[in-house]
Amino acid sequence: MEREKLMAHLYIFGTILFTVYGQLIIKWRIPFHGSLPGEMLPKLIFLLKLFFDPFIMSGFVAAFLASLCWMAAMTAFDLSYAYPFMGLNFVLVFLASAILLSEQVTLYKVVGLTLIVLGIIISSRG
Repeated sequence: MEREKLMAHLYIFGTILFTVYGQLIIKWRIPFHGSLPGEMLPKLIFLLKLFFDPFIMSGFVAAFLASLCWMAAMTAFDLSYAYPFMGLNFVLVFLASAILLSEQVTLYKVVGLTLIVLGIIISSRG
């Protein structure tokens, strides 16, 4: 029984890691393609070019894999237990974007993330 719960928790964390990877890789690659045009047809062409960027495509694959992990996790846990763990996405994206993408760290962001972590801890106990 414990082994099944451990595996189910690994599915939750797989969901988180694949989601975080997808967000980071997309943000990392978009500046290589320039700004989103204002007009509809150039905007559509721009988005299709983004979609076919191999790294961005890997972000979509990661989103698909995250979905598979999430479905597996849902076989073992109530949604009300598992879903708060998704708040870790905010924390990991924040940390990784600060380290890998040199995004700004502010006191407000740190306080907000601290509140998210406290919420995860509290809700996972219930």
